[in-house]
Amino acid sequence: MKNSKETGWNLDNSYARLPKSFFSSINPTSVRSPKLIILNHPLAEDLGLNVQGLQSEDGAAVLAGNQIPEGASPLAQAYAGHQFGHFNMLGDGRAVLLGEQITPKGERVDIQLKGSGRTPYSRGGDGRAALGPMLREYIISEAMHALTIPTTRSLAVVITGEPVIRETELPGAILTRIASSHLRVGTFQYVAQWGTVEELQTLADYTLNRHFPDIEASENPYLSLLREVIKRQAELIAKWQLVGFIHGVMNTDNMTISGETIDYGPCAFMDAYDPETVFSSIDLHGRYSYGNQPNMAGWNLARLAESLLPLLHDDEEQAVKLAQDAISDFPSLYQTSWLSGMRAKLGILNEEAQDEVLMNDLLHLMKKYRADYTNTFRALTFDTQENTALFEASEFVQWRKRWLERLDRQREAKEAANQLMRNSNPAVIPRNHRVEEALEAAIERGDYSVMERLLGILANPYAHTAEQADYATVPVSTAPYRTFCGT
Repeated sequence: MKNSKETGWNLDNSYARLPKSFFSSINPTSVRSPKLIILNHPLAEDLGLNVQGLQSEDGAAVLAGNQIPEGASPLAQAYAGHQFGHFNMLGDGRAVLLGEQITPKGERVDIQLKGSGRTPYSRGGDGRAALGPMLREYIISEAMHALTIPTTRSLAVVITGEPVIRETELPGAILTRIASSHLRVGTFQYVAQWGTVEELQTLADYTLNRHFPDIEASENPYLSLLREVIKRQAELIAKWQLVGFIHGVMNTDNMTISGETIDYGPCAFMDAYDPETVFSSIDLHGRYSYGNQPNMAGWNLARLAESLLPLLHDDEEQAVKLAQDAISDFPSLYQTSWLSGMRAKLGILNEEAQDEVLMNDLLHLMKKYRADYTNTFRALTFDTQENTALFEASEFVQWRKRWLERLDRQREAKEAANQLMRNSNPAVIPRNHRVEEALEAAIERGDYSVMERLLGILANPYAHTAEQADYATVPVSTAPYRTFCGT
């Protein structure tokens, strides 16, 4: 099609060359009157796409699924997953992978349309998405990227001109999602459960080639694959915890093999520090609470290890031992990443045995006095006295004295510690009330300026500008904040 050259599509389809049982070939369902409402210009340019071409009628038609760009081989991926502990056959029920864009740097990334209609995996759903959840994913995923947390990205949102029916009638939309791949723990669970050992090996070899080419030639490449995924996920979850991010639905189908954050459904950022914080309306027992996220990541990775058992060793008992040894490394890998990140948040440039006690004592006080997580660290960074119960408490005064004494024992200049803190403690996060404000303006009034301002503020969270200060305030309301999965 002519729009491929005009917009810069340079697509390949390596996933479509895998066994046919891994996916279903299917085109997106056309929509009535697509209109591009937001486009990520810097990301488009990084992908080698022409911004003006994407903003044209043909460009919007591709982003809506009404036209298929040259070189695309659209498909819906099959996968399984433990959803709140219960194993199910799943798959892309409302998403279509157009193909893999080869960027000017030679990188390969998935181009997926989310909300693009029914697929063989829709399980009775309509395959569509409402505008609000697609805008939420755009905001949060791009904020996570700016926070330097591995994540899928958002290229564009198109409104479809068609309603979707949830509790009420809502405007429909399609998100264009970018990922280094959409391979999930659930992808391996699916093949392990319903495929052959040969197909499982094919999937593992594909994953090694796409994400871990350096370990393909290792003595036991499939064990190395497992260990590398464990390492990446340990680092990822530590980064979540360090900024107060709560995913909300950490099912195994929502854990990537690449180590990117994926599927921004009932996600939100914590205000007052409390490990038991839960936002998701469907997480009735706190399975995916803030404090439980590292445990659940370990649980999910154990399911990946189970799926890989036939490839780890010919002897089942030995395969289980190798898997258990690999999984047992996760807690220490996570703790090492978290400690390193927390030292940075406190300006600590070396290691002392009592650092973890110092950190946990601060978190205990933050929970006790319901201190805002982000703003507490921001105040420490700039040595400002917040007008809050925490900063007025004698316990905190004593803690601060210990912390300053800890910093004085460092050889490095105080400026180095302060710069480390500035680079580790964001001035702003996507505050839940600010996100809701942007979504309401867009959905109720068709006003996208509120969202665009918010995205601008979040684009450089470590800038610590005066403009960002207005977006750092906590909400006045004390009512529990609830999020929904959007399906």
